[in-house]
Amino acid sequence: MIDISVTDLVKSFDLEKKILDGLTFQIQAGERVGLLGRNGAGKTTLFRILTGEIGYDSGQVSIAKGRRLGLISQTPVYPEGWTVEDVLQTAFSRHKALGEEMERLAKAMAGGDSAPETLKRYGELSAKFEAIGGYDTATAVNKVANGLSIPAEMRAQLFDSLSGGEKTRVNLGRLILEDTDILLLDEPTNHLDLHAIEWLEDYLHRFHGSVLVISHDRYFLDRAINRVIEVNEGKAEFYSGNYSFYAVEKERRELERLRQYEKEQAKIAQLQEAADKLHLWAFMGADKLHKRAFSLEKRIERMRTVDKPRKRRAMTARFSVAEFFGDEVLKVQDLEKSYGGRALFRDVELLVEGGERIALIGDNGTGKSTFLKILMEEERPDGGRFRYGPSVRRAYLPQIIHFDVPSRNLVDTMLFAKKDLTTQAARDRLAAFQFQGEDVFKSVSVLSGGEQSRLRLCMLMDGEINFLVLDEPTNHLDIASREWIEEAVESFDGTLLFVSHDRYFINRFATRIWELADGKITDYPMSFSRYRAVKAQERPAERPAAQEKEKPVKERPGKGSKAQQAARRQMTICQREIDRLEAEVRDLEAALEENACDYERYSALYAQKEALDAQILEEMERWEALAEEAGE
Repeated sequence: MIDISVTDLVKSFDLEKKILDGLTFQIQAGERVGLLGRNGAGKTTLFRILTGEIGYDSGQVSIAKGRRLGLISQTPVYPEGWTVEDVLQTAFSRHKALGEEMERLAKAMAGGDSAPETLKRYGELSAKFEAIGGYDTATAVNKVANGLSIPAEMRAQLFDSLSGGEKTRVNLGRLILEDTDILLLDEPTNHLDLHAIEWLEDYLHRFHGSVLVISHDRYFLDRAINRVIEVNEGKAEFYSGNYSFYAVEKERRELERLRQYEKEQAKIAQLQEAADKLHLWAFMGADKLHKRAFSLEKRIERMRTVDKPRKRRAMTARFSVAEFFGDEVLKVQDLEKSYGGRALFRDVELLVEGGERIALIGDNGTGKSTFLKILMEEERPDGGRFRYGPSVRRAYLPQIIHFDVPSRNLVDTMLFAKKDLTTQAARDRLAAFQFQGEDVFKSVSVLSGGEQSRLRLCMLMDGEINFLVLDEPTNHLDIASREWIEEAVESFDGTLLFVSHDRYFINRFATRIWELADGKITDYPMSFSRYRAVKAQERPAERPAAQEKEKPVKERPGKGSKAQQAARRQMTICQREIDRLEAEVRDLEAALEENACDYERYSALYAQKEALDAQILEEMERWEALAEEAGE
């Protein structure tokens, strides 16, 4: 059974560019599909069309009859004055309609209406009301609210007063309570904490309907989907697998398209050369050769059907690292902070040494961003103190990006931030962050969340630093931008402290975990995967193992851990070099096949391949040695 069918869908917001241009796909009942594509490709526009929020220019869109569709939007909007409980209760509109009709019939029967039709209708409604859980909606709400960490006090709050993450959780709870047949999820993990994301993954595994999800969370996509539809240039490309399969297969297809294009261009060049010669000979007296030349040129025109495959320009900017002297980057003593009578954290004692990579994790609302703001001196603590080492040069990317004058364009924003920068130098730096052409004259206020993050990073990377503090750095970024910032962080040789709910990002970088819970920061000097294993062991044994739990808190990472971190960074660089060399070998192997009949060319290519094979062997031996140093 087909749940969603889209055929030749066209949608444009201006006359010049079609955001969707002949998009065609089908989703079978029960499928888990990831809708991928760069920011601005039209994914959210497609969701708005599917829900009927906006129209389209041409094509066909159909939802299977009787199938109910629910949407989680990035920016949910409800009437002013609605509480969280009001939003959750909208999930029971069907129940409410049935209940009102049952109440009307009950009053009629109490007034003496005993017609068989009335009794039959009441019985049917009563059975249906019970089947959809109408008599036990409170239990359903409590169950979902507990799973998504929506406490009773939050349910009484105004919806508009919530943070972005809290709104996402409430909207997700409302959609789950609606018990829809088709789920449309637009960036559902944005602002969710780790517990809520894992709860959502478990729910989707149990959900029997169809799921269409837009997300840039690669870990979530790997666990939640089994098929990918990529929106590219307004059309759909299909991949039968999860995100990891998609990433590998997409690269393979791009290489194949490029090889096909290059082969076609070589053939066109060969035919064009032959046509030019025929024309030349025709002018020298053999007039009949013109006809053959024109025939070849027509053949060439028929072959010019494939445009050169375009790959999105990669961002290559990197952090400028300031030299660091000494061991101590940051020392925190007896730090505490409260809001409205609630202690966010207290008695915090921490020491950060050079080269460490620390992830600060915890549920939403526990005070992670507040802790970073205190360290960045944007807020004052209620008690305690902290100090930095004398040679520390820090940079901070906040969760909510703010610019002093949002009306300024991008170039002027760069020039005001750094007085010694020339206009051309500012444009060059912006171009490295994919702000090109007329984009640099846009007002900062019209940029999307991801674009504002990129602009702020552009400004941060202009100065030399050795302590980098990031608060949800991958929020609002598409996958390509996330991969770029990961490469930039990977090559950064200073100290890193970050808050993130992106498990892929945490797992890749964290060599130490600070867990903020119950007003305390617990220090786990270990990787994220090992931290999760420790937490999994702690869960069954409620509290008897308190002494064992304190043990890792008191452990301090020794000098060996810094050496391991350096080895892991070198392993990544080494792996990139191996990948590059292997790609060159594959190109040489293709060239060897093409030149099998040319002995001299073949011999030269074979000698190059042997030299590359030797380099790969050396790099692999180096990688193994680094792996031993890193303890992997």
